[in-house]
Amino acid sequence: MTSVLAGAGIIGLALSFAFQDLAANLISGFYMAAKNPFEIGDVIQVNDHMGTVKDIQLRSTLIETLDGNEVRIPNRILFENPLMNFYETKTRRIELKVGISYGEDLERVEKITLEAIQKLPIIIEDSKVEFIYTGFGDSSIDFQVMYWVPYDDYMQYLQGVSEGVKAVKKAFDENDIVIPFPIRTLDFGIKGGQKLEESLAEHSENQNQEK
Repeated sequence: MTSVLAGAGIIGLALSFAFQDLAANLISGFYMAAKNPFEIGDVIQVNDHMGTVKDIQLRSTLIETLDGNEVRIPNRILFENPLMNFYETKTRRIELKVGISYGEDLERVEKITLEAIQKLPIIIEDSKVEFIYTGFGDSSIDFQVMYWVPYDDYMQYLQGVSEGVKAVKKAFDENDIVIPFPIRTLDFGIKGGQKLEESLAEHSENQNQEK
């Protein structure tokens, strides 16, 4: 009898959690129906999911991700987490990441990059193009250039990225600015160190003396 009551208690607890989630999803669905934070056809992002809204129901919302898969998200997740709707403003910011050689003039690189991006016909008129150095990489000094483009669909965003890459690469080629390959350079000539040719000569001399 005790085991039966314990089992019934566990089942009851499980059912209570299940109905709690169901109620939370339904309440969230009613709230979103009233507030209308997005519509069918909008591109939204919540947590790691981003895609086009295909269906809105009281318990869940169906989106088609950018790679063509369908994900059904409980409305409670949409209600409780930060939600981005890229169709609210019909704009999106591109953050283009680039690396340049350590030997480049940083002020000159910034000026040339900004001029190249500002000439793009795809960027939103009168929007600000921003540039910031982000750190020292293994083989490059890294920066981001940020600019705004219209956002009617994801391909338009990708086109904005592509045009930015081409514009920066062309500007750098014309001005002999190097985008380095991911390589490592051994420098024996730093303070307290030794030049590579001197190290090799010393090593060769030591080998000859041992003979």
